[in-house]
Amino acid sequence: MDDLLAQLRAGLPAEALITDPDVTASYANDMASFCEAGTPSVVVLPRTVEHVQHVMRTATALRVPVVPQGARTGLSGAANASDGCIVLSLTKMDRILEINPVDRIAVVEPGVINATLSRAVGEQGLYYPPDPSSWEMCTIGGNIGTASGGLCCVKYGVTAEYVLGLDVVLADGRLLTTGRRTAKGVAGYDLTRLFVGSEGSLGIVVKAVLALRPQPPQQLVLAAEFASAAAACDAVCRIMERGHTPSLLELMDRTTIRAVNAMANMGLPDTTEALLLAAFDTPDPAADLAAVGELCTAAGATDVVPAEDAAESELLLQARRLSLTALETVKSATMIDDVCVPRSRLAEMLDGTSAIAEKYGLTIGVCAHAGDGNTHPVVCFDQADPDESRRARESFDEIMALGLELGGTITGEHGVGTLKKEWLSRELGPVGLELQRGIKRTFDPLGLLNPGKLF
Repeated sequence: MDDLLAQLRAGLPAEALITDPDVTASYANDMASFCEAGTPSVVVLPRTVEHVQHVMRTATALRVPVVPQGARTGLSGAANASDGCIVLSLTKMDRILEINPVDRIAVVEPGVINATLSRAVGEQGLYYPPDPSSWEMCTIGGNIGTASGGLCCVKYGVTAEYVLGLDVVLADGRLLTTGRRTAKGVAGYDLTRLFVGSEGSLGIVVKAVLALRPQPPQQLVLAAEFASAAAACDAVCRIMERGHTPSLLELMDRTTIRAVNAMANMGLPDTTEALLLAAFDTPDPAADLAAVGELCTAAGATDVVPAEDAAESELLLQARRLSLTALETVKSATMIDDVCVPRSRLAEMLDGTSAIAEKYGLTIGVCAHAGDGNTHPVVCFDQADPDESRRARESFDEIMALGLELGGTITGEHGVGTLKKEWLSRELGPVGLELQRGIKRTFDPLGLLNPGKLF
């Protein structure tokens, strides 16, 4: 420990090092349940690329593991510390280095908050689409590490589609530049995409070149109530089959609706089994909403309410944004699953999750990015009750198994971390797992970067 601190201090300012055990303990974990966390030896808050390089050179020389972190809003344990590690918190590297309206790119450091970037580019008539629910807190570096998504994915896609290039500090301290600033480019293997979603296991992202889009028109939202989740999912299939491209297509089940009502008194109808929210940011959103409203009615919607202006739209969306927070108030703890299935199997996913909740005697609410089949079943349980905690974990695993059975994936946007690493091998298969471990060894032969995550 003394040697580690002495070598770190040789290349870092005093304020970049935190050794107080009460403070370092606060950096031990992200927001996931059932994920073990170790005790870090030190927390480092670098401000420059050179600081990060010094940390990695020191870690390599002394064989000390390094756990990179952003805002720790993740839900898979990917940012959890391991015993004796250096926690490398990148939140102080928070500069927007460039916004270029001609090339439609932004160049940012990893600690930039998603919402801060979105507002900054919006002032120049541009748009950075990825918008995780934690966008007011989460960092771009963390978004890149977990390949995060958000409400707008159905039209605009996920983080990976907006990362054009990266500067990455490798495990031995070398600086790697990947990708490009141009609108297109196919030179060599796509190492940029390899780092997106790697959860800090291959290198430390210290700069990102991000693609931007023109600011779209103000979106309008429609809310449709259904007497069953199956009917709501049928509406989703009809909307996508007819070629509509909503900017948002979200679903809340009955449990979620009731939780939101209980917390925020939103006035949503408790008798509704599923609420579907659709939005369009097209030149004529009212016409698109009318067409989608007809499809919802044909699928069995009991009521269809289109917003007339931005204020009404925001009110409707507020219920969806409060979903996860509201479900957290149901019990003392939650496990948030992240299973994505083909849209055509969405109804089976929701019905199966409901059956799992009944089997284990638990409250499980589901909110979903219905337009891309990404469901978020939220298992609510009493952490102080060992039997209920056991049932919560078992139900969580059954939900992941159901997703794979339906041709889906164990994670659409939250990542693997430690929470789902047992399931990664099931999804990838032995050949896929062998190749991914080989990639890890190539970039991190000593296994120092975020050990124990993914595999």
